[in-house]
Amino acid sequence: MAGNTITKPSDVSCTPSRAARELGLKRGEFDLAVHLGRIRTVPDEGGGGRSVARAEIDRLRSAERFPESLRESVRTVGTTDGAALMEVTSARFTRLARLGLVVPVKFYLNRYRAVVWLYLAEELRQFATDKNHTRLLNGRTPEGLRDQLQAGLDLRPRNWRGRHLGFLLREADGPWERAGALSALLDPVQIAEIVQDPYERAHLNRFRPAPPAHGAPGSPAAHLAERIMTADDPDEICWLRADLTQVLDEARRHRPAPRPASEPAVPPPAPSEHQPEPVREPERSRRVLGWLRRRNA
Repeated sequence: MAGNTITKPSDVSCTPSRAARELGLKRGEFDLAVHLGRIRTVPDEGGGGRSVARAEIDRLRSAERFPESLRESVRTVGTTDGAALMEVTSARFTRLARLGLVVPVKFYLNRYRAVVWLYLAEELRQFATDKNHTRLLNGRTPEGLRDQLQAGLDLRPRNWRGRHLGFLLREADGPWERAGALSALLDPVQIAEIVQDPYERAHLNRFRPAPPAHGAPGSPAAHLAERIMTADDPDEICWLRADLTQVLDEARRHRPAPRPASEPAVPPPAPSEHQPEPVREPERSRRVLGWLRRRNA
């Protein structure tokens, strides 16, 4: 009988691996398509991460020139191939990337632990065909931009973080998840200064995504990936802190952080004449934060 038909979970949604196969994508291409918002995912009802609705797969498969168009939309190239695609030298392409005019979408570390940035071929073609960019592609780099390059400007890490944060926020299902996404780009010292309650900080860390996996945990490659993931520009840090503070206020109103049952407060020992008062954590954090900012500057 029609009323007794049982709908299997696989008839409604697919795991990422199965969805990638049905869409003709490699797993890395599928993950990038999700990051870019080309493929929409939904929370898995069984708590096993995220899945792709069958309706979403049908939508993508019905597109014109499927699957070539989908694969081409997530094709990435490095500096050499990107320069050839834009018909410029590799040196000029690198200058454009450091100035933030072309934005990386991925990165990996080669066997020498050097960062290799990858760019969307589709975006590079659009940049090269824009008549407003003719001077940047063929002429002499304007003096103001040359001065920035000589001063060491390199916006590739910051621009990648911006794209990655956009992905994390799209996947966030609530205010605590959004706060975790913002905190993923801040140094723990910054987070400790903003979230001084240890129970709130522990709850926030539950929603703080880890940096992209590169090498074994604790390895030099993993530490390098963490540095790329962490904001180091004063302006970037400022707006991340402001956004995190605002989202945390929303998260507290939505659902306060859990804390253990109340215990009787134990008063701290009175400082003796020969023992200075301990430095409070916020003051120490501010001094460390000031040192980090001076070092970055």
